[in-house]
Amino acid sequence: MTPPLSVPPVGKRDFLDMADLAPSELTRLLDLAGRLKRGEVKRKDALAQKVLAMVFLDPSLRTRTSFEVAMFLHGGHAVVLEPGRTSWAWETQKGVVMDGTTVEHIAEAARVLGRYADAVALRAFPKGSDWSVEREDRIMRDFAHYCEKPVINLESVRRHPCQGLADALTLRERLTTPAGRRCVLMWSYHPKPLPTAVPASAAIAAVSQGMNLTIAHPPGYELDPDDMATIERVASVSGGSVAVSHQLDESLDGADVVYVKSWGALGRFGRPAEEVELRQGRRDWRMTEARSHKLSSDGFVMHCLPVRRNIEIDDAVLDGPRSAVVDEAENRLHVQRALLIELIGDMSL
Repeated sequence: MTPPLSVPPVGKRDFLDMADLAPSELTRLLDLAGRLKRGEVKRKDALAQKVLAMVFLDPSLRTRTSFEVAMFLHGGHAVVLEPGRTSWAWETQKGVVMDGTTVEHIAEAARVLGRYADAVALRAFPKGSDWSVEREDRIMRDFAHYCEKPVINLESVRRHPCQGLADALTLRERLTTPAGRRCVLMWSYHPKPLPTAVPASAAIAAVSQGMNLTIAHPPGYELDPDDMATIERVASVSGGSVAVSHQLDESLDGADVVYVKSWGALGRFGRPAEEVELRQGRRDWRMTEARSHKLSSDGFVMHCLPVRRNIEIDDAVLDGPRSAVVDEAENRLHVQRALLIELIGDMSL
């Protein structure tokens, strides 16, 4: 039986950030995901009698569905909670006097769910108030602190690690050997300022595979300095590289992969009117069919989905041969099967 993922000091294994995995751990997870996808591992009971509790403070399509299916395929069961809709509204602040609309504190909720389930997964998006506060990712960190069972990050303020795993598997499948190939993380126009969790995780995924990454964005859309430091650290271990460019078309020339994703300007976080003013005039930052021809002969386009058609990526690209977005979404299922088996499953029977 292969050894488990790294055990944090608290004595349990959480999956909060893909960058926390050692290269050997990531390789093992991706290898297992590939074998599961190809049908080489037929263990319908690897998660037998196991329960995954998922808590969604924010909406989901791929994440919820793929985790529920993953548990089902290996004999387990998933429970889904939506605080404020199908369960009590949560209070997430410490030391608060709960005389408002919230009914249950995250401290008790996390502890109780940890008594019921073998693993607990949480999605908690940023609320758009103060980046200096929200960047601490306190809801996810506090939940993991209170819960005695493994906690899986289903997307938080700073990371979407399950998406990152799927991105890494897609890169390995499409390129066979991603190391040394060129990936462009391309900022795109969007009507709303979106979180930076996905672009940060996509960048980590690319450099974890030894790719030479260019982050192309307009001035003012820099990622958080700590996220850039993490991306550079992972690249230094894998042999990849990181560069930043404000020249979109120049960056796309000869690229092997273009990961299209919008995100908000952190310097104007919490001030949407100012942020919208900054992004006006950037509608040309869009993946068009003409731009797709700038890629290498086997180059392809990725996006985490959901995607705004003809705003972020044109129909001709999404529906054309260079699009990997559906394959990428499918891979969410397979990497999460592997992750669950590693965290709470049994492959030894």
